[in-house]
Amino acid sequence: MFKFFEGLTSAFPKDKVETPPNTLFAFCMYYSRDFLWPILFMSILSACIAIIEVSLMAFMGSIVDMLSNHTPETLWDAEGTRIIGMGLVIIVVIPVVGFFHSMIMHQTLLGNFPMSVRWLAHRYLLNQSVTFYQDDFAGRIATKVMQTSLAIRETVMKFADMLVYITVYFVSMFVLMAKADLWLMVPVIIWLIAYVLTQVYFVPKMKRIATAQADARSLMTGRIVDSYTNIATVKLFSHTNRETEYAEKGMQSFLQTVYAQMRMATVFLFSIDMLNYLLLFSVAALSIGLWMNSMITVGAIAVAISLALRIQGMSKWIMWEISAIFENIGTVVDGMNTLSKPVSTQDIDQAPALEVKNGGIEFDHVSFHYGEKEKGVIDDLHFTIKPGEKVGLVGRSGAGKSTLVNLLLRFYDLESGTIRIDGQDISKVKQDSLRGNIGMITQDTSLLHRSIRDNILYGRPDATEAELLSATTQAHAHEFIADLTDTFGNVGYDAQVGERGVKLSGGQRQRIAISRVLLKDAPILIMDEATSALDSEVEAAIQESLDELMEGKTVIAIAHRLSTIAAMDRLIVLDKGQILEQGSHQELIAQGGVYAQLWAHQTGGFLGAEEVESDEDGVNA
Repeated sequence: MFKFFEGLTSAFPKDKVETPPNTLFAFCMYYSRDFLWPILFMSILSACIAIIEVSLMAFMGSIVDMLSNHTPETLWDAEGTRIIGMGLVIIVVIPVVGFFHSMIMHQTLLGNFPMSVRWLAHRYLLNQSVTFYQDDFAGRIATKVMQTSLAIRETVMKFADMLVYITVYFVSMFVLMAKADLWLMVPVIIWLIAYVLTQVYFVPKMKRIATAQADARSLMTGRIVDSYTNIATVKLFSHTNRETEYAEKGMQSFLQTVYAQMRMATVFLFSIDMLNYLLLFSVAALSIGLWMNSMITVGAIAVAISLALRIQGMSKWIMWEISAIFENIGTVVDGMNTLSKPVSTQDIDQAPALEVKNGGIEFDHVSFHYGEKEKGVIDDLHFTIKPGEKVGLVGRSGAGKSTLVNLLLRFYDLESGTIRIDGQDISKVKQDSLRGNIGMITQDTSLLHRSIRDNILYGRPDATEAELLSATTQAHAHEFIADLTDTFGNVGYDAQVGERGVKLSGGQRQRIAISRVLLKDAPILIMDEATSALDSEVEAAIQESLDELMEGKTVIAIAHRLSTIAAMDRLIVLDKGQILEQGSHQELIAQGGVYAQLWAHQTGGFLGAEEVESDEDGVNA
């Protein structure tokens, strides 16, 4: 039976990934749409429970009157059927209704509902643009996903369950008191008005504090995670104390919101207590007065006093539940500001997949400035790379080399111009198909916190074991992989690499990355300082493999060490997003221009930023 109720909803819905709405109600409904029927059923059961509970109090009052109006000899004959009926309600109806309510709540909703929110949010965030992640902490984003999923569940379910229960309970209670005597409703109505006004005053304040607290909590978590993620840098610069202070500031900000919340809660609770004690006194005094005037029975007094005591107990529960609702609303609003951000780089509707037959690339009057025209990165750049051509990009830091690569990968959309691959505008094809046809080896190789095997198979998940071993052998990685172990007892290809590959050396990570691209075997290859982390012996050993990898592919290579790209078909010297000169190594040396001067300067083989600047000064002079 448990599995039946757990299977009524899906924790991993296959709904199409869309941008969530940015208004509170629509945002909650977007993530709740697959759970509406169970939520409705839960609400109906909550209403039934509320009616039954109030009816039980009425029955308790009836028992007092029965005992007052009958002798032991006449009680059963006169009231036996009624007593049996209420007994069946207590031992059969209430447990059955409570059981189904609990099954819907705990098996159908509490587990699957927040997991569904996390699943949908995660799928959406995976489609977010690179800039989205550059502008925020990864830990902060993850915290918002976790917080928001629980906050949506609590907000929706408390509205559907608790508020329905409270509403039906109070309506039933008013009806019951009115049947006993209309005067008994007076203190309860006065209490209810004062109670609502108290909630209206305090709850919005609690909501504002909760919103600030949710943001402060995610910022605090983001700072802590940032320190852990970059622990090597922290240790390298001996900044443990600095990171402690950095985290402390985040914790202090969070703690201030906690203090504000607790102060507000104390005053709130005191106000509710005063209202409750006044209600209890008023109901008791009024009941005794009405009984003295023979206006109500002893049973009615028992019901009135019982309801007043019940209200006293419920009011604090209601107070905290309503406060929790609005705190959760604050958390939802905070999460909504992050999770509902539209994706800046999107596929057009029904975009076709990119088909690469030759691999020709054209930058057609491309301009891009990261949103700041005066920044000046790339302005009206135009050049073509022939199918199968190997092109090296040369230029100081900030010249636009990496920006060109990011634009080709469509991590950003162009401000003007067009980039085409085999005549196809890359802005009009599916992004996944674009990147699926491009293999890239980066200077700063980042690995997933998974096994060596998982990291390499990221290049082509359906590759065979033989293909995997062939790639690692070509990249001269198989030798060191076979000797790897981790703290969990895994060895070789099953060993975990640690977060971002921290357990491996730079050269080992680079060879894993090369293995991954060898396995992917994409028709277009980008190499950004692909051998920078390798020692000379290993670089020489795998250079032949890299030559094989480049065979038949269109290649773009970025390097500060000019000797690594001198053998390219064509070299393009860039500065400030403009082409200064281009040609083969021999042609550029013969021209005696900027590249020739750089080559002459590079006795050590590396291109420094100051060299380009000084050479440009010479050219301009």
